[in-house]
Amino acid sequence: MATPVVTRFAPSPTGFLHIGGARTALFNWLYARGRGGKFLLRIEDTDRARSTPEATQAILDGLAWLGLDHDDEAVSQFARAERHREVAHQLLAEGHAYKCFSTQDEIETFRDTARAEGRSTLFRSPWRDATPEQHPDDSAYVIRIRAPREGVTVIRDVVQGDITIRNDQLDDMVLLRGDGTPVYMLAVAVDDHDMGVTHVIRGDDHLNNAARQMLIYQAMGWPLPAYAHIPLIHGPDGKKLSKRHGALGVEEYHKMGYPAAGMRNYLARLGWSHGDDEFFTDAQAQDWFDITGIGKSPARLDFKKLENLCGQHIAAMDDAALLHELQGFLAVTGQTPLSDAKVTLMERGMYCLKERAKTFPELLDKAEFILSERPIVPEEKAAAQLDGVSRGILNELTPQLQNANWTRDGIETLATQFAETHGMKFGKLAGPIRAALAGRSATPSVFDMMLVLGRDESIARLTDAACGGA
Repeated sequence: MATPVVTRFAPSPTGFLHIGGARTALFNWLYARGRGGKFLLRIEDTDRARSTPEATQAILDGLAWLGLDHDDEAVSQFARAERHREVAHQLLAEGHAYKCFSTQDEIETFRDTARAEGRSTLFRSPWRDATPEQHPDDSAYVIRIRAPREGVTVIRDVVQGDITIRNDQLDDMVLLRGDGTPVYMLAVAVDDHDMGVTHVIRGDDHLNNAARQMLIYQAMGWPLPAYAHIPLIHGPDGKKLSKRHGALGVEEYHKMGYPAAGMRNYLARLGWSHGDDEFFTDAQAQDWFDITGIGKSPARLDFKKLENLCGQHIAAMDDAALLHELQGFLAVTGQTPLSDAKVTLMERGMYCLKERAKTFPELLDKAEFILSERPIVPEEKAAAQLDGVSRGILNELTPQLQNANWTRDGIETLATQFAETHGMKFGKLAGPIRAALAGRSATPSVFDMMLVLGRDESIARLTDAACGGA
């Protein structure tokens, strides 16, 4: 039987979860989930000076919001330092690594001389072939891998194709520093092997790292994972994504009110495609996603496409799930959560709120008539609709609505006939009703608002408006 697929996401907890990192996590999640495999999380927290618990939590929160659940417990790379040292000493014992006693000053002198003579500054340790008898006593040393000096190393990359690197361009990289701490390259290779990672899907800024990590795999006799180095995300101007292009961290998108499903859909389309499909569900994405569909060129962030997809997901989302996510948006932005009564009204009105809302702020804006409490204070433009004549008309209309058949057809028929009786088009009547119910000039249909608010609340608001200023 084929080996089960195991992917991993391995962020460094030194700041927020970058939108590019989120896409990398998504690609790994989709590839594993679509093949019944495992998606693992490793926190690469070996940089103790910059790694913080807050950054780790931000990563976990970002993944949770995006719905990218991982299997097993998250792995701390720092906690596995003893295992990394064990592998370094095994390589040393088997002759695949050696002790190097060169000081930093000696290395810098070597490089200065090489630059002056126009030679390669790639450091060649004089201790590579030294015997133990030649080692100085009680001197500090690092452990370096014994990299091949001849031939080539070929990275067989599923996205980039075969990448060939001359071995004489590879240095004998340090595995353990002088204080016994393992370097990043060693830790990554050991952790990926020990976690059973079969596919390393990561940004192409790690492409050069693959050749160096492969040295460790080959020296240990471990089977290599499949590599897939994906192009980075660029801004709309084609330049590397930066603060000038807008939001960089996942939590910023959360706070801007994009639904998680829309973000997943959009991030999946950033650099990967399935024919001409733009909108798709998680199930479709998991079924369709394959590394071979990832392009070699950097993807460009496009907020209009993001908003368009998010609008489609809001429209398609189950109302209960949408309200649950809406409450999460209110919480993360420090707003008051919806009361049970408001949730009930929102559920009742979602059919007329979801249309054309691309974000949660837009959805809440359309729902302002639900969220407002009496007395409704109309905006300036809406207040202009409530002059003396209009209040008189509302005063006459309200008792008739009290006895209307409270269905859309019933309310619409009554209001239309009322307008005709008074020699006006319904649009002339709709303005004052809209101002009375919502205090705004742009709202959902007045009939939808009355159905959602219910007879008692609608009559109360119309009565308030009819009496106002009298």
